[in-house]
Amino acid sequence: MRYIPRVRKGDSVTLSCSTLDVEGAGVGLSEGVRVHVAGALPNELVRAKVAHVSPHRPDAWATLDRVETASPLRVATVCPGFGACGGCVIQHLAYDAQRTWKWERIANEVLGSPSLHAVAVAPCVASPRPLGYRNRSKLVYGSVDGKRVLGAFAPRSHQVVDMAGCQVAEAPLDEIARALLEVLNQRAVEPFDEQARTGILRYVILRVNHQSEVLVTLVTAARDWPDGVQVALALRALKREVVGVVQNVNVSQGNAIYGTEDVPLDGRETLDDKVGGIFVRLSPTAFFQVNREVAAQLYADLSAASGLTGTERVIDCYTGVGGVALTLASRAAEVIGIEENPAAVKDALASAQLNHATRTRFVCGDAAEKLGEIDAADVVVLNPPRRGCASEVLAATVKLRPRLILYVSCSPETLVRDLNLLAVAGFRTHSIRPYDMLPQTPHVEALAVLTP
Repeated sequence: MRYIPRVRKGDSVTLSCSTLDVEGAGVGLSEGVRVHVAGALPNELVRAKVAHVSPHRPDAWATLDRVETASPLRVATVCPGFGACGGCVIQHLAYDAQRTWKWERIANEVLGSPSLHAVAVAPCVASPRPLGYRNRSKLVYGSVDGKRVLGAFAPRSHQVVDMAGCQVAEAPLDEIARALLEVLNQRAVEPFDEQARTGILRYVILRVNHQSEVLVTLVTAARDWPDGVQVALALRALKREVVGVVQNVNVSQGNAIYGTEDVPLDGRETLDDKVGGIFVRLSPTAFFQVNREVAAQLYADLSAASGLTGTERVIDCYTGVGGVALTLASRAAEVIGIEENPAAVKDALASAQLNHATRTRFVCGDAAEKLGEIDAADVVVLNPPRRGCASEVLAATVKLRPRLILYVSCSPETLVRDLNLLAVAGFRTHSIRPYDMLPQTPHVEALAVLTP
């Protein structure tokens, strides 16, 4: 039978919200339809206007008009771009309540799984800094009302929102962004226009390390940029914290932020950071955890759970720049990091040298293929992207007959899916601990511990 929606686009509805969806929007019922309202909270009565109705299921999405009855957990927001930028979508929820909700997200997924329902989910580890924690800012260079800004795309659009005054960025990133914008205006640098294919500068990525040194990456739509060196020199003259400026060339027409070529403009080409007791070398396009303190706690807990005695072979799959592998290196006989991104492997090798980690090696290639080339392992760490592990990776992991699997996840849904598949293969999940790596957002990380 064809589904016929009971609410229509443009309808004004009054809702009593009961929960948050996975994107952090409040959800309430209207005429049997689940209406998702960004900015609404559980236990609130709100008025909203329907913007979209699913033709296939009883779900609709609406914009918040006003809060009739506010939740006692609602707090004042501190970012001027809140609501428009689409980043910190639960900043209006008290921080302890954010952590409770993230715990519930994982606990509810676990409870709904026949093979995991008895597994205890530990309380969500708090971020020492709910604000000012983010060590990397990714900014769009564009225009708002004829004024040049460094901002972000509004949700589901390419409309730029000014990000000046962002409160989740670690000091001094907002200050560096303001100085860079001043230089860009002085040099009359044109934003890249995706439709007309005019202009030059697409994105700006700012990364700060534990010593407050900043590496700036300027993503351009063409390699030829006569003003590039002058922009870099001017910025470094204004802000001594900026230790290097690199141009990344992205000539593609897709949504990828980075291209494949880096061109040094002035100063350093990489940034060294410290997380816990290890150093990592980060190239301009490197992916690494943006919350240094929570990452350090996760690594410490993972190391403690590993139970290493110095005789084991450890495999760190999806190793990235090698943070986990290097954390475990001093306690194992051998650590092998597997990563498919050549640039990340180059960073991992450099990071190993920084830490004098002679018992660690890194291999580049497909995770399942490289796992299949190894005969056995005592401990396997799986740290996949949001989509989780491919079934071939899980099968190859099981064939290694490890005494322990440590699974680091950034998606409750794929975590539970993969833990169920490992349960079928004979591995029991003993514990799951969530980590609030990105406060003010719906994102939650987790560490699961499994044995045969």
